Amino acid sequence: MSLKTPISQAGLTYKLHKKQLEKLDIKTLEELLYHIPLRYEDYSIISKINIIQPGETVTIQGKIINAKNQYTRKGFNIQKITVEDETGKIDCIWFNQPFVLKSLKENSFVSIAGRVENPKTITVKEYEETNPIEKQTTHTAKIIPIYPETKGLTSKWIRNRIAQLLQTSQQEISEHLPKSIINKHNLTNLQNAIHEIHFPQNLQSAQKAKERLAFDELFLTQLGALQRKKEWEKQKVTYGFNIAKHRDKINKFWKQLPFELTNAQKRAVQEIFLDLNSKIPMNRLLEGDVGSGKTVVAAIAIYIAYLNGFQSALMAPTEILAQQHHNTISSLLNPLGVKVKLITGSKKPKKTKTKDPNSEFTIQDQDDFDILIGTHALISNNVNFKKLGLVVIDEQQRFGVEQRTILRNKGINPHFLTMTATPIPRTIILTIYGDLELSYLDEMPKGRKTVKTWLAPPNKRQSAYEWIRKKVNEKDERGKGNQVFIICPLIEESENIKSVKAAVREYEKLKNFVFKEFNVDLLHGKMKSKEKDEILNKFRDGKTDILVATPVVEVGIDIPNATIMLIETSERFGLSALHQLRGRVGRGQKESYCFLFTESDNPKTLERLRSLEKIYFGPELAELDLKLRGPGDIYGTAQHGKTGLKIASFSNLSLIQKTKTEAEKILQNINSHPKLLKKLESFKTSNISPD
Repeated sequence: MSLKTPISQAGLTYKLHKKQLEKLDIKTLEELLYHIPLRYEDYSIISKINIIQPGETVTIQGKIINAKNQYTRKGFNIQKITVEDETGKIDCIWFNQPFVLKSLKENSFVSIAGRVENPKTITVKEYEETNPIEKQTTHTAKIIPIYPETKGLTSKWIRNRIAQLLQTSQQEISEHLPKSIINKHNLTNLQNAIHEIHFPQNLQSAQKAKERLAFDELFLTQLGALQRKKEWEKQKVTYGFNIAKHRDKINKFWKQLPFELTNAQKRAVQEIFLDLNSKIPMNRLLEGDVGSGKTVVAAIAIYIAYLNGFQSALMAPTEILAQQHHNTISSLLNPLGVKVKLITGSKKPKKTKTKDPNSEFTIQDQDDFDILIGTHALISNNVNFKKLGLVVIDEQQRFGVEQRTILRNKGINPHFLTMTATPIPRTIILTIYGDLELSYLDEMPKGRKTVKTWLAPPNKRQSAYEWIRKKVNEKDERGKGNQVFIICPLIEESENIKSVKAAVREYEKLKNFVFKEFNVDLLHGKMKSKEKDEILNKFRDGKTDILVATPVVEVGIDIPNATIMLIETSERFGLSALHQLRGRVGRGQKESYCFLFTESDNPKTLERLRSLEKIYFGPELAELDLKLRGPGDIYGTAQHGKTGLKIASFSNLSLIQKTKTEAEKILQNINSHPKLLKKLESFKTSNISPD
C-alpha cells in the first residue's frame, strides 16, 4: 500500500468505513493524512491517583482491579472500572456505553483521560490499554486531536488510522518546497508538519505545523491557477471571430432591447469583445448580483458567435436555471433568427427517423440549433456540435474542471465565459480562479426595486402573518395579489436541532391553520424534477399564493409577482445566501419585502443579520461574511460549491499575498523543480484541490 491507495483497497477496516470516509471527502490514504484536526484536547498531565484534584482534566495510568455494569433507579446504565496505581485507586465511569467493558478486562494496564469529579471518581473522556513498561499512548497522556467526524466514524477511529499511517508512510512524505522558500518564510519541514498537526508536542508546534500546511495549500492552489492560465494562453483559436464586420447588426440588436444596458454591462461586453477578437481563447468570469443582467451579456456574446457562424453551449447546474436561461435567451435571440434549444434530463430533443447511430441526437437535431442550453446532459457523449465556438457556464463553482474540459473538447478551443451570481469576495476569485479574467457587474438595471429588509424577532410573527394576509388579498389592476416565499433551512425536522424550522412541518402548519384560506404549496430538493416544475409553474401562473421551500429556490427562479420573502431561522445562513434568497423577490414593478426571522439573542449574530437591512450589494456582504464567519459560509446553504481550502483561510490576506508572489516567481522555472511538479499534479487530482 502507498498513500495513493484508494480507501476501498486499503484493507477491511477501511472498506467497512468507506461511505463515512467519503462523506468527509476522504477517498485515498493521503487524503486521510490531510484530514486536519478541528481542535485539540490537552490530556498531557499524567497524575498519580493520590494527588488529583476535583475539576482537573488529567490522565491516570494503572491496573484494572474491578470492572462492572451498574444500573440506577432512574434507568441509567453506568460502566465502572476501578484503576489502581502505586499511590491509590479510583473509579472511572462511563454512561450508557456497555461496549467499553468488552475491551477492558481486570488485571490489564490502562491509560485513562478524563475530568476529576471528586477524589474517588473520574468521568472518562478517552481510554486505551497500554504496556505497563513502555506506556506508549495514542489517545491519552498527550495533546489529542479532535477531527471533523460523521455518524459511525469517531475521532478515536481516525486517530488510530492516522497513527498507523504516520508509522508506515514516513518515506513517502517527501519535501517538495525549495529550501529557499522554506528558509525565507521560516517554515517547518513537511514530515514534521504532518506529524505535529496530528500529534503535537504542544499547541505552539501544532500552530507552526498548520502554518506550514496552510502555506502549501495556498501556494499550490495559486501555482495551479497560474499554470492553467499559462497553458490556456498557449491555445489558439481555430476560427476567428470578427466583431467589426457585424458592428451594425450588434448596434441594431442593442437598440431593440426593451431596456438600456447599464454602464457595467457595457464595460463587460467590451471586455468580452476584446477577448473574442483575440487569437487566444477567452477565459473570463462574469460576476454579478442576482438581477444585474449577466444573462443579457451572455446573450450578446452568443449573438456574436451566431453572426460568425458558430454554435454556442450554455450549461447550468439545475433544470430550473437551465429553463430560465432558455426562456430569457429565446425571447432575446429568436426574433433575430437564432435557433435556441433546451436539453436536460427530462427534456431531451425528439428523435426522428434520420438518425446518426452514434448519437441520441438526429443529424437534423444537431444541425438545427445555434445555441444548446442544458444541464449536465450537455456533456453526454451523445451530444455533439457541428461548430462549437462559445461555451457559457453558469454558477462556475458548481462544476469541476473535468466537466468543463469535456464540454470544451466538443469544439476546437472554443471561447469560455463563466458566470456566477454567488457573491464571491475578490480575494477568493483571485486565489481559486486566478486563471480567469474578471468582469464585474457592480450596478443594477434601472427600475430594479430595492427589497426592504427587516430583522424580525419571534414576538413579531403573528403581526407579520397578518401583514402577509393583507398583502396577498391586496389586488393590483390585473386582479393579482402579492405572492410569498417562506424559506426553511431543513426539509424534515432533525432530532439534533429541534429549534430549526423544517419545510414539511411548516408547510402543514401554514396550509392547515395559519393561511388555510390561501393556496399554499411545498418545494424542496428531494422532489423529482417533473414535480418541481409543476409546482413552480403553478406559482409562476399565480395559482399558488404562498410557496414554502428550502433554499432550492436560491437561484434560477424568476417570479415577477412574488414580492414577499420570509426566511426562518435566518441565523443558519451566511449573508451571501440570505442576499441571494432575497433576490428572488423584487423582480417586478411592485414594492418588495424580506423578513429575517431569528430565534437567536446573540448580539453579534443580530448585528450580522442587521447588515442586510443596510447593505444591498452582494460582494460587500460576502466580504463582511468572510470577516465575521470565515469562508465556509460564502457559498450558502444550498450552493455546495467548495471554497477549495481545507486548512488555510481566505481571510489571511498576508499569507495569500506571500504565496502568490512565490508562485509567480517559481512558475518561470518550474521544470527545474520535479518534486514540486509531482506534488502539484497530485494536488490537482485530490479533494484538497479547488478543482
